[in-house]
Amino acid sequence: MRLIRWFVIAATLGSAGVLATYRVKDPERRTLDDAARSQAPGRFVHLADGVTHYELAGPSAGPVVLFASAFSVPGFISDPLFQQLADSGYRVVRFDFYGRGWSDRLDTVYDQDLFVRQMAELLDSLGIRAPVVLAGVSYGAAMVTSFADAHPDRVRAIVYLDPVFNNGRQLPPRERSRAAWDYYMVLRGGSNEMAEGQLYDFLYPERHPDYVARYRVQQQFKGTREAWRRTRAAIAAAPDQMDQLRRVGSNPRPVLVIWGRQDPVAPFNESEGVMSALPRGTLVAVDSAGHMSHADQPGIVAPAVMAFLRGS
Repeated sequence: MRLIRWFVIAATLGSAGVLATYRVKDPERRTLDDAARSQAPGRFVHLADGVTHYELAGPSAGPVVLFASAFSVPGFISDPLFQQLADSGYRVVRFDFYGRGWSDRLDTVYDQDLFVRQMAELLDSLGIRAPVVLAGVSYGAAMVTSFADAHPDRVRAIVYLDPVFNNGRQLPPRERSRAAWDYYMVLRGGSNEMAEGQLYDFLYPERHPDYVARYRVQQQFKGTREAWRRTRAAIAAAPDQMDQLRRVGSNPRPVLVIWGRQDPVAPFNESEGVMSALPRGTLVAVDSAGHMSHADQPGIVAPAVMAFLRGS
């Protein structure tokens, strides 16, 4: 009986210690409410599924460019192009997908239907009915492709920046349950790895000293990592996107693909398969650029995008 008592005490203390460590290490301590959002730039709109954070720049009568950001990076991923396009006469819109940045964390399935609906409702809320230019950065390319497939009449041109598409990725064991994911992200340092790992996207990370700190802001809010896990689960359950990309590519609208030759996330050799699905597309290969070619080589990418927009 004494041994059993000591075992129970030890187990209780051990569990309490693990729980205390979890609470100390867990970055998600804040609720994303109106008080928290008062710190954010830009604006907010209540859509059917939840609150969406967005920013607008440029003249109200200018041609509209809508940026779709990456898997986990919020709208600021478009910084190297956002203001420059606005200053050149374009009406530029960027926003945070649900589960990212300052937009709501939802208790739902984070699949392509959700994000396509968010994009369409955001445009509707802004009174934008005419076809727009869609610019997808990294996994934003997958979102842009799904939107163009679902709403072809709302898209007049597409810009892909170092694109990533759904390709039948298997879901690792640690992402198959919330408990396993929380254990990895909090107790095994996964949250910190995701933040620090964003610098891997740059060929010249030293040029972006504040990037990780900006990324970490969203990690303070409850529900962020679960939104990412559910997105990964939806990606794993989704079909390969190449057939959808071919449908989008069969449309006569112009398409520009910007791809860094040193991209470690979406290797440049994948561009051959993507361009085969986009027979009318134009590929701009960017030397000395990683997965964030628009940030690594803004002097090359921005003029290429501008020339494309003027031509389209």
